[in-house]
Amino acid sequence: MSYPKIELHIHLEGAVSPEALIAAAARNGWELPVSSPEALADFMRFRDFDHFMKAWFATTPALSTEQDYRELVVDYARRAAAQGAAYVEAIFSPTDKIAQGVSLDTCFEGFCDGVAQAREEVGIELRLTPDITRGLCDLDTAKRTAEYAVRYRDRGIVGLGLGGPEDGNPPEPYAEAFAIAREGGIASVPHAGETAGPASIRGALEALGADRIRHGVRAVDDPNLLEELAERQIVCDVCVLSNLRLGVAPTLEQHPLPTMLAAGIPCTINTDDPTFFSCDLDSEHAAARSLGADPRTAFEAGIAGALCDQDTKAHLRTIAAEYDWDASAPSAASV
Repeated sequence: MSYPKIELHIHLEGAVSPEALIAAAARNGWELPVSSPEALADFMRFRDFDHFMKAWFATTPALSTEQDYRELVVDYARRAAAQGAAYVEAIFSPTDKIAQGVSLDTCFEGFCDGVAQAREEVGIELRLTPDITRGLCDLDTAKRTAEYAVRYRDRGIVGLGLGGPEDGNPPEPYAEAFAIAREGGIASVPHAGETAGPASIRGALEALGADRIRHGVRAVDDPNLLEELAERQIVCDVCVLSNLRLGVAPTLEQHPLPTMLAAGIPCTINTDDPTFFSCDLDSEHAAARSLGADPRTAFEAGIAGALCDQDTKAHLRTIAAEYDWDASAPSAASV
């Protein structure tokens, strides 16, 4: 049986199964670059982040209806629960879809309906954090997205994110959108320190008031920043296999996770885009354990970083307290 896990960084569009993506493309009239699950796997062997973004925009527009988005949530909830997930915070990207004529209403309704259905059918608590896609989204749209996040707060929206390419797109211009979200009770969870360096992380902390950092692995380039993140106990959502697939870390042995853990930064373990990166929660945890990550410590970092209500956090603490971690958790030697 898989040990309990908390996942705080999973892009739902990047978790769509190849079969569901192909079916949605046929249903919605989107022409994919390939027509079989096997060819899709070949298409998603990335060279770098730019190649990944091109593949994202060649495939994910196939998902364009409330049904698509609701089913995305429920399908991933089932897969995550089967691998021990007790709680998931999932990302969706509404600003990507505006250019293809998909409204914010359609996105938010579909994904939020999925949260309720996942709770009812799968029995898992799942929350949502819409991403603003930098470089594609004007600032007015960013602010509208923040307003929608506040409007849907009672239907599972807990955070506002900032995704897309970091290089050439610093976080500071999006400060007003994140201020709108924070004033409405929505947390700040931007991507930073993945393909750009420490300045991106500092901008996320200072301009966007980040409550948590998605990725953050480039903090190892700045010892003072590492120390600050540890002192402030800023939870970082680490995605080891994603970092390898995109060349953020050249090899598993050179991944920054051990340095971050040694500095005292609380780190969660996450799949990022499992369909695109050929991974799942179990393989991601296996990679992290091989680098010295402890499953219970990762679960506790997940509790600390989770944006859910206190009752849900109390339930997660009970899971941690009652599980026999020493007897049941796999060792790094089993990787």
